[in-house]
Amino acid sequence: MAERGTIIEGKYEVLKLIGKGGMSKVYLAMDKNLNKQWAIKEIERKAYDKNNEVVVASAMAEANMMKKLDYPSLPRIVDIIEKENVIYVVMDYIEGETLSSVLSKEGAQPQEVVIEWAKELCRVLDYLHTQNPPIIYRDMKPANIMLQPNGNIKLIDFGIAREYKEQNLADTVSLGTKGYAAPEQFGGKGQTDARTDVYCLGVTLYHLLTGQNPCEPPYEIYPIRYWNPQLSSGLEAIIQKCTQLNPEDRYQSCAELLYALDHYDEMDEGYRKKQKNKLKVFFITAGSAVFFLIAGCVCTGMRVHVNNSDYDNNIKQAELSATDEEKIDYYAKAIDILPGNSEAYFGIIEAFKDDAVFSLEEEELFKKKINSNLTVLQQNSDYGDLAFEIGKLYWYYYDYGKTENSDNQITRMKSAIQWFEAACTYGGEDSSYYTMAEMYRDIGQFNRDITLNVQEASDKGTYLPYWENITKLVATVSESQDENEIVNLEVYKLAMNAVETYARKFKADDVAQEDMKALLEQVKAGTEQVDTTTDKTEEMKNDILKRLQDAEAAVENAYAKDTEVKAS
Repeated sequence: MAERGTIIEGKYEVLKLIGKGGMSKVYLAMDKNLNKQWAIKEIERKAYDKNNEVVVASAMAEANMMKKLDYPSLPRIVDIIEKENVIYVVMDYIEGETLSSVLSKEGAQPQEVVIEWAKELCRVLDYLHTQNPPIIYRDMKPANIMLQPNGNIKLIDFGIAREYKEQNLADTVSLGTKGYAAPEQFGGKGQTDARTDVYCLGVTLYHLLTGQNPCEPPYEIYPIRYWNPQLSSGLEAIIQKCTQLNPEDRYQSCAELLYALDHYDEMDEGYRKKQKNKLKVFFITAGSAVFFLIAGCVCTGMRVHVNNSDYDNNIKQAELSATDEEKIDYYAKAIDILPGNSEAYFGIIEAFKDDAVFSLEEEELFKKKINSNLTVLQQNSDYGDLAFEIGKLYWYYYDYGKTENSDNQITRMKSAIQWFEAACTYGGEDSSYYTMAEMYRDIGQFNRDITLNVQEASDKGTYLPYWENITKLVATVSESQDENEIVNLEVYKLAMNAVETYARKFKADDVAQEDMKALLEQVKAGTEQVDTTTDKTEEMKNDILKRLQDAEAAVENAYAKDTEVKAS
């Protein structure tokens, strides 16, 4: 056990014990280099203890899985330290309390609040399910959801999450929390998949809305209005569908469930009663059917005209707006009117970029607009273009994880991968941006996977393709007259960092010393030519020029022995 004041790996100072389980402990620690607090999970290695071996293997699998993920509602794994007798997993420290604790103190939660939590949980589960391979969480429950002081939630504890394997007929091990777990989690009923998480989320929402713990009597999921008649009948129907025993009868994806939650009020009995009354009126006036048909067509045409007019008006107002906030607001309104039109999405992306920062608040707004309309947008011929622009928005401007002392370039790259992949898929090889999207995607995947590849000693041969992509990207950006100063400087910084970090690896993969020097010269010349217009870009430019010497020294050191041999 690490005592208070213990220094781990020369930089993490243990402040206090904040949690413990059977074979692991969690500490609050201060990073002395970054002046930032982290949570550190300590897992002991015990010789000749089979149960401990399973715990250690599970903890390592969880950590390695989490390292690949990057989503605001998920904690990040930033370091894995393996010692002879212990393993330390360094991760985000999340302030707040679990929803199970909130339930214990306050009981059932307000419907409007639970619906907002449900939508965010749908989004984070959909993010997991759309990974390659998909990740099935399998342990959704209030105890694994942290409510932060700012009202946001984070999903924690990936101890029993698993990667979906298409060839598997069933899970190898039956795991889950009884009461919340779906029937298929207990073996013999097929492999767990995205619909398993839909079930667990449905039970969790039931608990949050009613205050009734499914792990306690009566051990049954009653309709939520059995406990509280004031709750929405539409929401009741959604939860009933989530918790069907047969996966085929549930929502088939979290995206489908998110859509239902966005329209839950349309499923209410009151809403349906109004629709029935309208139908009665229609039949009573059947003698005037032709008239109403004509009137209906006219009204529909007028409504389409009004919608188009309102949409165009919001687009025009956005283009005339003096502030970024106004532009974003008008574009968001336009998206709500015609969510399948791409124009407003392109406009809001440009508005996000105006201040050179894509903030977490802007990302939350953007995801609400695009996630529920993704299926419709993917039918558009320009969806590949849109995905490419979203990828660049994340790659160059995303603000998550950035501090005064630490850049978040790796986080930005990892967040952009899925969008560049979509650009390649939907744009096709004939698109003007296909080659660029491929380069961005492959560079991002390298930086996402390299730490794990090094740990597994499977990184050999991966550095040459990375080098080739970096050099092509620098050449493309240097030749382009259309890219702005942020894009140019970020690419030059990426190339410089790559040489400084991987000079020896590039050498091992047969990259010539002269080629590395030539790239650094190109970076230097390109950086010097950038005309900066803001303090931020001027600082970036100066930082690159200042650090070029370190990159040049890394190249010299990588080839130092070869130089000595030639000299002798």
